[in-house]
Amino acid sequence: MDVRISPSRVGGTARAPPSKSYTHRAILAAGYADGATVRNPLFSADTAATARAVESYGGRTERVGDDLEVTGFDGDPGTPADVIDCANSGTTMRLTTATAGLVEGLAVLTGDSSLRSRPQGPLLDALEGLGVRAESTRGNGQAPLVVGGGTEGGTTAIRGDVSSQYITGLLMAGAVTDRGIEIELTTELKSAPYVDITLEVLEAFGVEASVVGGDDTAVRSAGAEGFAVDGAQQYDPADEEYRVPGDFSSMSYLLAAGALAADRELVVAGARPSAQGDAAIVSILESMGANIEWDREAGRIAVGRAPLSGIEVGVADTPDLLPTIAVLGAAAEGRTRITDCAHVRLKETDRVAAMASELRKMGVDIEEQEDELRVHGGDLEGATVAGHDDHRIIMALSVAALLAEGETTIEGAEDVDVSFPSFFEVFSDLGVELERR
Repeated sequence: MDVRISPSRVGGTARAPPSKSYTHRAILAAGYADGATVRNPLFSADTAATARAVESYGGRTERVGDDLEVTGFDGDPGTPADVIDCANSGTTMRLTTATAGLVEGLAVLTGDSSLRSRPQGPLLDALEGLGVRAESTRGNGQAPLVVGGGTEGGTTAIRGDVSSQYITGLLMAGAVTDRGIEIELTTELKSAPYVDITLEVLEAFGVEASVVGGDDTAVRSAGAEGFAVDGAQQYDPADEEYRVPGDFSSMSYLLAAGALAADRELVVAGARPSAQGDAAIVSILESMGANIEWDREAGRIAVGRAPLSGIEVGVADTPDLLPTIAVLGAAAEGRTRITDCAHVRLKETDRVAAMASELRKMGVDIEEQEDELRVHGGDLEGATVAGHDDHRIIMALSVAALLAEGETTIEGAEDVDVSFPSFFEVFSDLGVELERR
C-alpha cells in the first residue's frame, strides 16, 4: 500500500495504541504462567507472532474483545511440533529463542528476510554458556536458529550493546530454571529502559529479578554490570490479569505532528507514566521549544505548534525515537545532532541510513556518521519516499509530509501494522489529508 499525504494542519484528541514492548512481555509471561488475561494489549503483526510462539510451546491464546486470554505452559514449554515463524518481529525471536533453551527437544525459529538478517549470535553464545544447544543454521549468527536441549540455569556472559532483548529473554526464561540465571555484561548496556520494562512486567507476574551494579538512577538498569534471577519461580499475576499501558514510541509521532502542524491543541490520551524510556519524547520536545504539557495523573499530553530549535540528544536508551527526532530536526531552526545511534542500524532496517536517505529526498541537509546523525533544519519538499519495510520510518515520514511543500507519497506504508495498525485512521481523524492506494 502507498499513502499520499498533502500538507495538513492537525488538532483534536487521539489515544495512543497499547505498548508493543509491554504486550510482547505480557503475552510471554502469561505463557510462562498457568495462564492469565492480558488486558488492552496491542493486537498487531508483531505481537501476533509472540502469541503464536506461546502456542508453539504448548500454550493457547484467544482474543476476547479488547483482551487476550492466555492459557500458559506453566513454566514447562514443550518441544514445538513445527517451525516457529517470527515473521518480522525481532522481539519475538529474541524472547522466545531463550524459551527454546528450556525444551527437551529442539525448536527451529525463523522469520522473514529482514529478520533473518538481524544479529542473534550474542544470544546463541549466551545460551551455549548455559549448556543449551544454540546454533544458526547458516553459521552466521542469524536465523534460522536451532535451539534446545534444556538447561538447569547457571552463569553466562553477553554483550549489552547489541540488543537489550537478549537480556529480557534470558531473565524471563531463567525464572523457571532450577538454578536461575546470572548474566554478566561484557559491554555497556544500551536501551536500559527496555530492561526496566522487563523487570516491571516480571514483578507484576510475581517474579523477582535483580540488577547487579548500576548507577542508582531512575532507570534501574542504567550502568548495570549484570542481572540475576532466581530459579524455580512461579509466574502468577495478581487477579490472574495484566493491563498493558499506552505506547510512548507510537505517541511520539502524534506529539511531533502536534508540535509541527497543530492549528489547535492536539491531545494524546493514555499517556500514564511507566518504565518506558521513550517517554523522553516529552522532554525532548520541551528542549526544542515545543508548547507541551503532560498531566501525568490524568494520562493526557497536550501539545501545540511552536517554533522549534535544534538540540543535541543521545539515543543510547531510546533508539526507537531516532526517526521522530530526525523529522523534528528537519523542521527546527539550526542543527539537531543525534548521537549514540550505532545500534539503531540493527533494527528492522538501518534506521540511521534510511532516515538520512529519505529526508534527503525531501530536501533536507543531513549528515550521516556511524554513530551520529546531524540534521540541518529548513524547508521540506514533497517527494516519493520509501518505507523500508519499517513501521517507524513510515510513521516518521508521515509527520514530515505534513510540512512539506507539495504532496508526499510513502511507498510500502502497510507496515504500520507492526505497531500502530490504525495509524492512518488516527491521522485522518486529526485532520491529515491523505489517500491510501
